[in-house]
Amino acid sequence: MNANREVALTLPDGSVRKFDGPVTGMTLAQDIGPGLAKAAIVIVVNGEQWDLSREITEDAEVSIITKRDEEALEIIRHDAAHILAEAVKELYPDTQVTIGPAIENGFYYDFAREEPFTPDDLEKIEKRMKEIVARDEEIIRTEMPRDEAVEFFRNMGEEYKAEIIASIPSNEPITLYKQGDFIDLCRGPHLPSTKYLGGDTFKLMNVAGAYWRGDSENEMLQRVYGTAWRDKKELKAYLHRLEEAEKRDHRKLGKELNLFHFQEEAAGMPFWHPNGWTIYTQIEGYMRRKQRAHGYQEINTPKLVDRKLWEDSGHWEKFREHMYTTDSEERTFALKPMNCPCHVQVFNQGLVSYRDLPMRLAEFGSCHRYEPSGALHGLMRVRSFVQDDAHIFCEKDKITEETETFCNMLLEIYKDFGFEEVKVKFSDRPETRAGSDEVWDEAEKCLIDAVEHVGLEYTLNPGEGAFYGPKLEFVLTDAIGRDWQCGTLQVDFVLPERLDANYIGADNNKHRPVMLHRAILGSFERFIGILIENHAGRFPMWLAPTQVVVTGITSDQDDYVKEVYEKLKAAGLRADFDLRNEKINYKIREHSHAKVPAIFVAGGREAENNTITVRRLGSKNQETLDLTDAINKLVIESTDPDLR
Repeated sequence: MNANREVALTLPDGSVRKFDGPVTGMTLAQDIGPGLAKAAIVIVVNGEQWDLSREITEDAEVSIITKRDEEALEIIRHDAAHILAEAVKELYPDTQVTIGPAIENGFYYDFAREEPFTPDDLEKIEKRMKEIVARDEEIIRTEMPRDEAVEFFRNMGEEYKAEIIASIPSNEPITLYKQGDFIDLCRGPHLPSTKYLGGDTFKLMNVAGAYWRGDSENEMLQRVYGTAWRDKKELKAYLHRLEEAEKRDHRKLGKELNLFHFQEEAAGMPFWHPNGWTIYTQIEGYMRRKQRAHGYQEINTPKLVDRKLWEDSGHWEKFREHMYTTDSEERTFALKPMNCPCHVQVFNQGLVSYRDLPMRLAEFGSCHRYEPSGALHGLMRVRSFVQDDAHIFCEKDKITEETETFCNMLLEIYKDFGFEEVKVKFSDRPETRAGSDEVWDEAEKCLIDAVEHVGLEYTLNPGEGAFYGPKLEFVLTDAIGRDWQCGTLQVDFVLPERLDANYIGADNNKHRPVMLHRAILGSFERFIGILIENHAGRFPMWLAPTQVVVTGITSDQDDYVKEVYEKLKAAGLRADFDLRNEKINYKIREHSHAKVPAIFVAGGREAENNTITVRRLGSKNQETLDLTDAINKLVIESTDPDLR
């Protein structure tokens, strides 16, 4: 083309910059201003990210990405992976590099090396990475024909890279990036040079095993994980969150607080201890009252159901590999992995009139799903769980009304559990799904209209809908900023059709109901795990297994301690007493470690005056109150939020 042809670049604000001939992203940034030139890391050309050094030869819409932009994180992490690989090759030249992508919160690189990496090795590698950053090595993009690139990497002894390149169609050019003496296969884009990463923005975390290309038939590689951020402050904040998360780990706290345990004889299925079951039943009672107040009828359906129902509903084809089955009397039965087909069976009993709608059927449904043992994770990923499941059967024109009612109920419940921040995601049709495109078009429009009517802000979660309908996902943010997807609302036109659900309309004809699948907590097990970590084991008074412990300073107060304990029990509080011959500070420390919200301490003066000294968990202060007043305060505080 004519090198002198004018190139016009349109910026996000609509302004246009013109150049006499091809222009790089860096030149554009310099033309806009020195501040942007210093901050720029990548240019976006007609929606595609390019290196700043690439020449733009045609008119285009462009924007500049700086380190402060959210899009910068993936670029930074990808560069960190390349610098990791370069450091490993310098320190351990016989190691082969394979694949190294950016991932959530960081990056990893898989290496083929006979000797295992040790913690000392990680320290050496991280130190060398910082040296590479300090060298300010220019990152240079180049292209090479596929077959030439295969031979190039084979000659380097990089058989894994050669195998990857050989699997790429022969007519596609291969993009390589070079920094210093290190060269790697990559689509890019990358930072202009290694110094742009910064030496205090990343940290290597750990080493794990990984099969080549994720296939257990292939050789085992060593995966080095790291985290990388835009600046030192973000890195420090992330590492602090990890420390907090470790302290809050529900598995560790579950053991310390004697809440539950797991064992191999029932892998992925929790054994609830008295303390944990107390929390569980408190939550169940609260949810039961909430659902009744919002017009739900509670039902209970079988756990073991004939295969035919799962085939009719479509779940057999979709979920068979996750279902536990058993044979009896020449029939195959499956433990239910979800409740919805059984709820349709309840709806189908008898003649349902439009006057009976909406029909809201709720169940604390016990479900079982096979999860690979490697995927199990305490209460967060289990094989046996109970859902706070419900299905609303309604007419199509009631979808918006029911969505609004449900969303208000859900937000109210989350607030009672201490979650003020809730994000909403709209998940549309997945690639594998039941129902025609026309049915999905209608279902998606109904749900979008309902969400917009309610006024909820949402983000799109493409392709993540259920196989029978689009859904809303409700994401909670916990005390240390982590997100947890819990509640869902799904619009389903498919299952009522497949299972022949009908109601008699005002015209005396049969009609299909719309089926709204909804859950708020998701599963009790996972939600309790989230609560444990959110509160770091310090449950609010209404959920705490033991709400108050009474103890005396000396044995002289034993009778008074027992009297106080009996009055606490009579008031409906979950109380205990401690008459051990131990120093009072020791007993207070031990009960505080057990996360008991309140400790009642009785000395000689309290016994004489019918008062009690109250110490609260997490506070060094204490107050002496009339015993009746102290008990009444705890009663109010310990009452479930919906009963206050």
